[in-house]
Amino acid sequence: MLLCTACLVGLQLLISCCWAFACHSTEPSPDFTLPGDYLLAGLFPLHSGCLQVRHRPEVTLCDRSGSFNEHGYHLFQAMRLGVEEINNSTALLPNVTLGYQLYDVCSDSANVYATLRVLSLPGPHHIELQGDLLRYSPKVLAVIGPDTTNRAATTAALLSPFLMPLISYGASSETLSVKRQYPSFLRTIPSDKYQVETMVLLLQRFGWTWISLVGSSGDYGQLGVQALEKQATDQGICIAFKDIVPFSAQVGDERMQRLMRHLAQATATVVVVFSNRPLARVFFESVVLANLTGKVWVASEAWVLSRHITGVPGIQRIGTVLGVAIQKRTVPGLKAFEEAYARADKGAPRPCHKSSCCSSNQVCRECEAFTAHTMPKLKGFSMSSAYNAYCAVYAVAHGLHQLLGCASGVCSRGRVYPWQLLEQIHKVNFLLHKDTVMFNDNGDPLSSYNIIAWDWSGPKWTFTVLGSSTWSPVQLDINETKIQWHGKDNQVPKSVCSSDCLEGHQRVVTGFHHCCFECVPCGAGTFLNKSDLYRCQPCGKEEWAPEGSQTCFPRTVVFLACQEHTSWVLLAANTLLLLLLLGTAGLFAWHLDTPVVRSAGGRLCFLMLGSLAAGSGSLYGFFGEPTRPACLLRQALFALGFTIFLSCLTVRSFQLIIIFKFSTKAPTFYRAWVQNHGAGLFVMISSAAQLLICLTWLVVWTPLPTREYQRFPHLVMLECTEANSLGFILAFLYNGLLSISAFACSYLGKDLPENYNEAKCVTFSLLFNFMSWIAFFTTASVYDGKYLPAVNMLAGLSSLSSGFGGYFLPKCYVILCRPDLNSTEHFQASIQDYTRHRGST
Repeated sequence: MLLCTACLVGLQLLISCCWAFACHSTEPSPDFTLPGDYLLAGLFPLHSGCLQVRHRPEVTLCDRSGSFNEHGYHLFQAMRLGVEEINNSTALLPNVTLGYQLYDVCSDSANVYATLRVLSLPGPHHIELQGDLLRYSPKVLAVIGPDTTNRAATTAALLSPFLMPLISYGASSETLSVKRQYPSFLRTIPSDKYQVETMVLLLQRFGWTWISLVGSSGDYGQLGVQALEKQATDQGICIAFKDIVPFSAQVGDERMQRLMRHLAQATATVVVVFSNRPLARVFFESVVLANLTGKVWVASEAWVLSRHITGVPGIQRIGTVLGVAIQKRTVPGLKAFEEAYARADKGAPRPCHKSSCCSSNQVCRECEAFTAHTMPKLKGFSMSSAYNAYCAVYAVAHGLHQLLGCASGVCSRGRVYPWQLLEQIHKVNFLLHKDTVMFNDNGDPLSSYNIIAWDWSGPKWTFTVLGSSTWSPVQLDINETKIQWHGKDNQVPKSVCSSDCLEGHQRVVTGFHHCCFECVPCGAGTFLNKSDLYRCQPCGKEEWAPEGSQTCFPRTVVFLACQEHTSWVLLAANTLLLLLLLGTAGLFAWHLDTPVVRSAGGRLCFLMLGSLAAGSGSLYGFFGEPTRPACLLRQALFALGFTIFLSCLTVRSFQLIIIFKFSTKAPTFYRAWVQNHGAGLFVMISSAAQLLICLTWLVVWTPLPTREYQRFPHLVMLECTEANSLGFILAFLYNGLLSISAFACSYLGKDLPENYNEAKCVTFSLLFNFMSWIAFFTTASVYDGKYLPAVNMLAGLSSLSSGFGGYFLPKCYVILCRPDLNSTEHFQASIQDYTRHRGST
């Protein structure tokens, strides 16, 4: 803190020397000072600065001819009016008067000089070194101003060690809200943070995602451009071109010509101009000179309502101008106060000691010369800014009101330190002409913006209020129908690098900006979520999407349901087969001792019928949603049942061949076959082999219910896993081998006695069995739909039906329709005929 104070003293001495070198000392104008119990300082740009070459450090002298600033004059008078009203009030500071010291801050050096004068002690006019700056008591308690961010940052940095309140009416940069750097800074103008957020919302409102960005040199423009670029980029808006208008820019110079060329070459229709008023004037004069038309210009609050800009010749051709403006406020009585000041007798203007300057920045010769006819006109933009200065004065007064305990009707007089007043100003909350005045923790006011459109409906521009923005959070409310767009049919201009893609098309970025892209449809099984337009996202496992989709749909779960017509037909057929098997078993049991039943195998027939019934029963597992028991049994039980049937069929055909053809030729083999029960042994071994295959299949390649997703993108197939296993293939091949064996044995018995000759029927049934499974596997190779289990069941049903029909139906026919053939005599006659025929050959 001591080091900082030492630096301030050194700077004070330096500036004082510079002032002494420049001019002789003169007394300040009475309009700039007012004695009082507590003094405020006001920093106002009554004159504009000048660019000149300096050979030594010196303070710019402001009171130069031709440099008067009307806008600063209105701010100056607003503070004087506010102090006068407060002193005349019997409620706010009843027995206390406010005074002021006003300074013309036309340049940075004048601003620093004024700040150091504010910090000086009464009497000696110097800054005293002290160990405890909280006990430092300068002649001024608070400062109103200055107008720009650059000057406010300098003043705030110098005042912060002393915690002297600084309330700016025009510095809006967001960086000034950082309390670690500027603990004593407050303002009555909204922070650029909210202005930037409002601008971004305005761009989003009209779908402008491809913009150019131009700022003015200095903290206001450069920091504003930086903040706007960041927030716009975060919201998906791309910056096609960005540049800064230099402080020394002149209309027609090379730098401005190059900037205009780049703006013309940029494909962005919308240009955001975050600039102060002087450089905005230079910029738009250059725009008109370059004939840059047909664009939308988005203005910052510093120039959107400025007649200085609307007065540029030819500016009506540039396109549409929208902008953000501080809500219009008026200072009641300010115009009358200025008129009274102009009519008052202020004496003759002081002569200037030198040809171009006077020796104090508390002099305004033009102000003293005003009359009611020559005084500056109070326009809307200046009135709003003047209200901010007026409001700042009242904020200090209300802080003093609380600090001095004036609520009782009498203020307690006593020494007040700046930090005490700062603490109270942060707490103020009062109504000023129906507007609430208070500050947040950053020293920013609770205010709002108007959204403005320039309307060229007459001989000059008018400003149309489209709506407003409020915070926090920042919200935009505008009436778009009030805007007169420059394009055809009053349509909203587009400012995009690439047009929006169709629904379900992702954006593939081309180049460096994400706003420039090509549109590619999302592939099947993916969709485009609106939260990420640059990447197609895969659907969930239970969902699907066609190509170019922006949403996923639930997959349809399919299986062979019992309610379907196909299922009804197959169920009816399988049930009929079961009934036939049961009926045949009863028929054979009733005629068990007849020659037909004995020749068919006798009791072996019941094993054959039972195996066919087991296979038929397994087919019911193909209907309905697959379950674990159904998957385990349906194919394995069918394979085992059909194996038993084929084994019996094979051994029955083989046994007839042995009896009729090899009993005399190979009697030893025949006796061994009969004595060792070869038929039963073969059936047991064959069935046991298939049983072993099936058990291995169920243990190693366990068939389980599964949800199949790959076959059809929009379906979930509920099925069992048996068709893909090695166990299923082995069981099927084993049955195929038995079928070939049965076919061979039946074919070898084609010349047996007629009542024992089953070659035709069995051969036909086995051929039909082969054809059924060939048809199934052919269908399965080209079709994977929901009816594949039905095809599988149909193949199994065909195999069982052909086996039953080829072997048992002819015998049922004889028993039921030709009982004359079901006699011992008939069978003996048939055998005798076969023997005679064999003997003759």
